Amino acid sequence: MDVPAIRYTRTTDGLNIAYQVVGEGPFDLVFVPQVISNVQIFWENPRWADFMRELASFSRLLLFDRRGVGLSDRPSGVPPLEQRMDDVRAVLDAVGSERAALFGTGPDGALAVLFAATYPERVTALVLFAVPPRGMWAPDYSWGLREDEARRLVEEAERHFAEPDYIARLAQRMYPTIATDEEVIAWAVDTTRLSATPGALAALRQMNVEIDIRGLLPTIRVPTLILHRNGDRYVPVDVSRFVAQQIPGALYQELDGIDHIPWVGDAGAVVVAVHEFVERIWRERPWEENEPDRVLATVLFTDIVGSTEKAMTLGNARWSEVLREHHSRVRGQLARFRGREIDTAGDGFFAS
Repeated sequence: MDVPAIRYTRTTDGLNIAYQVVGEGPFDLVFVPQVISNVQIFWENPRWADFMRELASFSRLLLFDRRGVGLSDRPSGVPPLEQRMDDVRAVLDAVGSERAALFGTGPDGALAVLFAATYPERVTALVLFAVPPRGMWAPDYSWGLREDEARRLVEEAERHFAEPDYIARLAQRMYPTIATDEEVIAWAVDTTRLSATPGALAALRQMNVEIDIRGLLPTIRVPTLILHRNGDRYVPVDVSRFVAQQIPGALYQELDGIDHIPWVGDAGAVVVAVHEFVERIWRERPWEENEPDRVLATVLFTDIVGSTEKAMTLGNARWSEVLREHHSRVRGQLARFRGREIDTAGDGFFAS
């Protein structure tokens, strides 16, 4: 099977992200990957390949490996969600896309939610397929993992990394309709090995367990479609019902089936739902009439500790040099991470 050309782009913090462009549709659709991802070997799976080509039949489909997995660079440590979000922006910039629809699936769909909340001006529509907003159980969130379950999930991801029996057990929950297919399990084993290392996968699982984006859901101001199969064995359908209630104006569509993976089972129903929703939003173009009235941002204040004493000790000339160096470094970091300088006062910065 022909594999679309693999290209690379760099994030603001210097990591190389592998991506592909498939199709020539009138609008862009970004498929946000899960932690098991490799944009080369995934095309060997006929179900996945057919699903992606169907999506590409009505869009310009953008695929990528997030930092730390597949063919993309490995960062030092496990970057937070806010930093990994830059992978999406880097791919959009690389292909000259002003705005795109985002398609997020499973626990890793939180990345799509955060991007839509932070950069609504770059998102035409948001599609979430079985995306849980939180990993752990809480008194007001009963679908999360208990501490012992979360610990076991992370430990087993490393201890039983890419073991066929372990993958087969996961398959019974994630894609049960094909879980007994030996070729499927063999492919999943190979893909896991080519997606991440044992330690990296465990760290990424731990990060997903710790995610809680419930507070972001009411801030979403882009058209949103929530999809979930009613018999999903990996993420309960009530999770998406909850998400749909939290996002203003979200549409919720429940599909028949028991598979958690969208390209397994009745993948055609998923494609039709995504196609109809994203194409309608593209025709209506609501962003031309309604500018986002709010965005998610970080407010930054800086101040040099003990500045008065330091200024007296150094003298005016030397202190002025220190301030110039300080301002230069802060502005350099703002430029690197696409921040915005709002004001300065003496030795302090106010930025976002």
